[in-house]
Amino acid sequence: MLDLECACKDYTSPGEVIHAVKDVTMSVSAPELVAILGPSGSGKTTLLLLAAGLLRADSGSVRFEGRELSELTRPELLAYRRTKLGFVFQSFNLTAGLTARENVELPLLIRGVSHREADKRALAALEDVGLLRRADHTPDRLSGGEQQRVAIARALVGEPQLILADEPTGNLDTDTGDAVLRSLAALPRERGAATVLVTHDTRIARSADRVLAMTDGRLTERDLQTEATVGE
Repeated sequence: MLDLECACKDYTSPGEVIHAVKDVTMSVSAPELVAILGPSGSGKTTLLLLAAGLLRADSGSVRFEGRELSELTRPELLAYRRTKLGFVFQSFNLTAGLTARENVELPLLIRGVSHREADKRALAALEDVGLLRRADHTPDRLSGGEQQRVAIARALVGEPQLILADEPTGNLDTDTGDAVLRSLAALPRERGAATVLVTHDTRIARSADRVLAMTDGRLTERDLQTEATVGE
């Protein structure tokens, strides 16, 4: 579904070139959950932005279902993000003046779905994440965990084939983060979607089918179960 081959992305600042992603090759299939584990500044978010088509690789290849993202026209890229992709941000990215229901409806309305159908699907998505009773609350009346679950519902409501999650539990306490992670892990699998989750937390990464470690822009495979056994 998602394939990167020798993908590279650099950032240039005065007197310095930062190699954020270096020769990354990876493939993700549905309904796989892949965790990318690494410290802040290791290139994890840049990798997600490449996969989302929000950044273009300087070299190498980024493909979704065999199509090179860099070769898509602007309308085709927008269609990819709106219909194939769901993005869960660490900072929630909810619209302050809208209710939970309206936040979840928004991507459907942008796609041209009728208000009646969008409302029906938004309520179903909020029920899936256990927030139906909070559907008419604005973000300022929701806890951090509730806001993140609204963000997950918004990402899933369009039934995307690929979910990209950027430190989705980073701003949450352990118990709330675990609840959010359960939703993020279970729902896409039930619907046959692939998920790429980036995190700095080894405990969170253990829930994944496969773990890749990112250090200084490079990816390597990790076997956390073996590492845990060796450490015991």
